Amino acid sequence: MRINGKTALVTGGTDGIGLEVAKQLKERGAIVAVCGRDAGRLASARDAGFQAIEADLSTKAGCDRLVEELSGVPLDILVNNAGMGGPSDLLGDFDLERTDKAIFLNLNAPMHLIAAFLPAMRERPEAAIVNVTSGLALAPRAGGPVYCATKAGLRSFTQVLRHQLRSTRIIVTEALPPVVETRMTEQNPHKKMSARDCAAAIVVAIETGQEQAFIGATKILRAVSELSPALARRIMIRY
Repeated sequence: MRINGKTALVTGGTDGIGLEVAKQLKERGAIVAVCGRDAGRLASARDAGFQAIEADLSTKAGCDRLVEELSGVPLDILVNNAGMGGPSDLLGDFDLERTDKAIFLNLNAPMHLIAAFLPAMRERPEAAIVNVTSGLALAPRAGGPVYCATKAGLRSFTQVLRHQLRSTRIIVTEALPPVVETRMTEQNPHKKMSARDCAAAIVVAIETGQEQAFIGATKILRAVSELSPALARRIMIRY
C-alpha cells in the first residue's frame, strides 16, 4: 500500500506504540486521526498535527463517540492498537470491573470499530486493517491472564476476518509485538524493544501488505511454537 494521501485512524494513538505508528504514518504523507483519554496527551497530539478525539474505548459509548466523530471520513487504514493489561492475580485481586474494561478495550472495541468502518472501507481502492495483538497471543504468561486471553481472542478473530475479506481490496494484518517500552510495561523487568522500532515494523507491514508481522523476539517465539506448542507454553507461562 502507498501510504501517502491515505486517511488513517490509530486507536491509543496518543502514547506508546500507537503514537509512534501515528507519527510514522504522518511522515509518509497520511492524514492521521488518533484517540485517547488523557486531555494533556490529546492536546499534544493536536499540536503535532493529528486529529485527536477523546474517546474511552473500554466502553460501547466511547466506541460510538469515535465512530460518530469520524462519520463521513474516507478511512483507508484502521490500526486497532489501544489496550490495557487487566488483573494479574486471580486469587488475590480478581477485579471484575477492571477485567470487563480490559476485555472490552482489547477485544470488543476492535470488533465494534471494524463493524462500523468496514462497509465504507470496502469501497476504497485499497485499505488496511491492523489488529495489534501480542506474542502472548501464541502462549500465555502467568502474570497476564486477562490480557493474554483477549489477545488470543483477537488473533483468532483476525484470522477469520482475513479469510472472509480475502476477495476484497482490504488487507488484514496482525501485528505481534514483543515486550515494548511503554507505560504499561514499566514494571516488566525483561528487555524491551523501543516503541519507535516496533511501530516501524508495523508501518512496513502496512506498506508491504503483510498478513502477519512478528516483531522482534516474537519471531523466536513463533519458531518455538511451530516446533512444539507445548514447549512454547512451558516457557512463556513463567515469563
